[in-house]
Amino acid sequence: MKRLFTLLFLLCGFGAFAQPAANPNKEQKIQALYIAYITQQLKLTEDEAKKFWPIHAQYDSEIKAVKTDASELDRQQAALNIKKRYQERFSKIIGPQRTNDFFIKDGEFRKKMIERLKQLRQQRQGMNNRPMKKNGENPGY
Repeated sequence: MKRLFTLLFLLCGFGAFAQPAANPNKEQKIQALYIAYITQQLKLTEDEAKKFWPIHAQYDSEIKAVKTDASELDRQQAALNIKKRYQERFSKIIGPQRTNDFFIKDGEFRKKMIERLKQLRQQRQGMNNRPMKKNGENPGY
């Protein structure tokens, strides 16, 4: 576990430089969670991680660069082409089965993050809709 945290701190820098964000702290926290999740799910060794994450950073920047003004099918095809191109590179490092697992776990992580963000928005909206005291102050929830 100690190695995982050490590895996590060493690798956090890869995602931080990939793309500037409106809120860098949130971006870095999400990137750190992502790295920890993928590292744990794929059971990456230190050696594998040292090789995997730099290639992943390239992969991630290409995925993020897919044009958003294209049609949905064109975006999906462009992303699929990138995934197929990187499949071989990932397979050389972690093998074909864990490469397949990576694409599955990557999608799972993204779905979990979207669900969590929705929950947080709903909680914030719920707090904003709470009744105010007669003097206009928030009741201190």
